[in-house]
Amino acid sequence: MKQKAIFLDRDGVINKELGRYVTHLSDFEVLPHVMPNLKKLVSAGFEIVVITNQGGIAKGLYSIHDLNEMHQSLIDKAINNKSPIRQIYFCPHHPDMGYCLCRKPGSLLLEKAIAKFQFDPSKSFMIGDTERDIIAAKAVGVNTFQITSNYDWTEIVNRII
Repeated sequence: MKQKAIFLDRDGVINKELGRYVTHLSDFEVLPHVMPNLKKLVSAGFEIVVITNQGGIAKGLYSIHDLNEMHQSLIDKAINNKSPIRQIYFCPHHPDMGYCLCRKPGSLLLEKAIAKFQFDPSKSFMIGDTERDIIAAKAVGVNTFQITSNYDWTEIVNRII
């Protein structure tokens, strides 16, 4: 039986959208509703996957090392919350520097996760705060919820489970 997944955008969905690039761990603030919702989702049998554009890397605003520190902090919080994140996929490219297939609204990162973990797109959901998140998910048959940045998505989780 194929697994079901929750795909989450990062900035504005998991951590506070600052209106600028989040470049350091000190700026990476996980929103207060996120960990309780991850726990509910994992308890309901969903795998958690983060799909995020990180174009600030291509612009030289922060490094892969900086990004890894932020992501490790998130992974550690989720593990301590008994709601592990299965994988974090990121696109380090920026459209000003050229075209790539992995940057949302491209669906390559979702496709990789679906193939690697054998997720069933029809039983999976994407929660994102931009149209590009929704376009990428719909391209691979994943159900979608678009929120405004920093919105508490508890009601959406309750509807999903």
